Amino acid sequence: MTRAAEPASPAAAWVVDASVGVKFVLREPGSDAARALFAALGEGRVEALHVPDLFYAECANVLWKHGRRSGLPSPALDRAMATIDGLCLRSEPAAGLARDALRTALALGISAYDACYVVLAARREVPLVTADGRLVRALAGTRHRACRLDAWRAA
Repeated sequence: MTRAAEPASPAAAWVVDASVGVKFVLREPGSDAARALFAALGEGRVEALHVPDLFYAECANVLWKHGRRSGLPSPALDRAMATIDGLCLRSEPAAGLARDALRTALALGISAYDACYVVLAARREVPLVTADGRLVRALAGTRHRACRLDAWRAA
């Protein structure tokens, strides 16, 4: 059963997806919540944030799209990516997640990219935090735990 994750307790761990990472560096709805989540990691109120290594390529792609739409100059995009690169995230190779991600994607009707985050969260036995409401809805009624970024809060 999918359930919205309870508020983070001290030393909680989470999986975060690229939708959360880019909100940390771009000013848009949800940015304050993303900054609070990463601040909680820096302050020790969150023990670990896990990502599949494809997180970085997905963030770069979102920044590229944002730059094309908004005209944000390359140096600003490069600084945003450097900030993401500098986050203290625990990265796991997507290659080790791909087979289960394919099965999960097929079963739930989500992308294999999204399924990598879902599989990682299941393996780590922690909730997934995402700004993607569509993904949270797709996980409703399953065994996977997901929390919308705007509902996340640190203890």
